[in-house]
Amino acid sequence: MSAGPAAAPPPLLIACALRIERTALRSGRDRGAPERYEVLRTGMGPRAAERAVGRKLAEPALHGAAVLATGFCAGLLPGMSPGDLIVAEETRDPRGTVACAGSALLAEALARAVPGRTVHLGALTGSDHVVRGQERGRLRSEGAIGVDMESAATLWTATRGGSAPGGADRPVAAVRVIVDAPEHELVRIGTVRGGISAFRVLRAVLPAFYDWHRSLLLPRR
Repeated sequence: MSAGPAAAPPPLLIACALRIERTALRSGRDRGAPERYEVLRTGMGPRAAERAVGRKLAEPALHGAAVLATGFCAGLLPGMSPGDLIVAEETRDPRGTVACAGSALLAEALARAVPGRTVHLGALTGSDHVVRGQERGRLRSEGAIGVDMESAATLWTATRGGSAPGGADRPVAAVRVIVDAPEHELVRIGTVRGGISAFRVLRAVLPAFYDWHRSLLLPRR
C-alpha cells in the first residue's frame, strides 16, 4: 500500500516591530524558505503587536500559520553581550504565560546558523515600556532572562486571540537578539541603529527559523 500524500506545512509568520529588524530579516538568506511565509512589521509596543498580528492571522491565506516573534531585546543576566541570542521557552505578560514549541531544536539550529554566538534558553517577559535599572533586577529575580515589548503580546494573540482561528493548537516561538545587556545598556532606542553586530546576527538567523518550521511536521515525541 502506498503512503498518502505528505501533509502540507503550515504557513510561517515571522513578526518583528522595527523597520531595521524587518530590513535585517528581508536581507537574509531565502534558501530553504517555506513556500508560504511572511515577515510582518507590527510596530512598537504590545498593543501594536496585538492589532497587527490579530489582523494578519485572520487572513485566510495564513490560516493555521506558525508564528515566530523576533527582533532585538534587552538581556537581563550578567555576562550577556550584544549579539547573544535568547530562545524563549515561554513568554510572559500580565495576562499569563505562553509555552513555546521546539525551543531546544531552535536553539541548536541557531547555534549552527551563527557559530560563535551564545544562545540562551529561558523565559522572555513582556513590557509596555523600556525597562531599566531596578526593574530589570526584579524581572531577573522572577526568572526572566530577557525582556522586550512585543514577543509576549504576539504569542498571546497568536494562541489565544479571538481573531486568530486555530490559535490553541498553533506552534509559536520567540527568538531575540540582545542589543542591551546589564554591562551594555542603551541610552535610547535609536542607538539600536548602531548595533551592527546585532543586525548581522538577525540577518543570519533565517535558516534556523526555517529548520524550526520544517520540524513542525515531524512526529511529536
